Amino acid sequence: MPFTVDDLLALPDDGYRYELFDGSLLVSPAPAVLHQRVVGQLLYVLGSAAPPEMEPLPPVNVRVGDRDCYIPDVVVVPSAAVRSMALMVEPGQILLAVEVVSSCSRSRDRHLKTAAYAAAGIPAYWRVEVDEGPVLHVHELDGDSYGTPTTHRAGTPAAPAAPFPVSFDPAYLLEQRSNP
Repeated sequence: MPFTVDDLLALPDDGYRYELFDGSLLVSPAPAVLHQRVVGQLLYVLGSAAPPEMEPLPPVNVRVGDRDCYIPDVVVVPSAAVRSMALMVEPGQILLAVEVVSSCSRSRDRHLKTAAYAAAGIPAYWRVEVDEGPVLHVHELDGDSYGTPTTHRAGTPAAPAAPFPVSFDPAYLLEQRSNP
């Protein structure tokens, strides 16, 4: 019997990440420290470039119907909507979803989530492949699917335009934070 979002909400808060894909429960351990560094750096980069009407956020629950719930590592949403958001966010509120690929999420982030985010109508999807240098893959919605991604390798500035213009070297995502 497939799981529902209501079943998901009844699970314990035990540090694992629970997601639903067409009623199938997917469980991941808490993200590794390096993964969290990349998420923090992304939040800094996006927060520094975001116009006031857009806000980057760390992981949120994105509910798509009764049998699908995804948890992107970073999202960008309209700032005006943040106060009204509850435990679950609707995909129509997401302007950008970002996944930082981990060894336990590789296939899910590369294939399953790419198709799921496109089907949910999320306009932009970024996938960060940490083990590749890192590399940033930028997907933009073209109809009901993402076109061929634009790939940005470490050492070369990436300048995605959606959901707003931002420029950074993907290598920055792995750098240790320093005091100004």
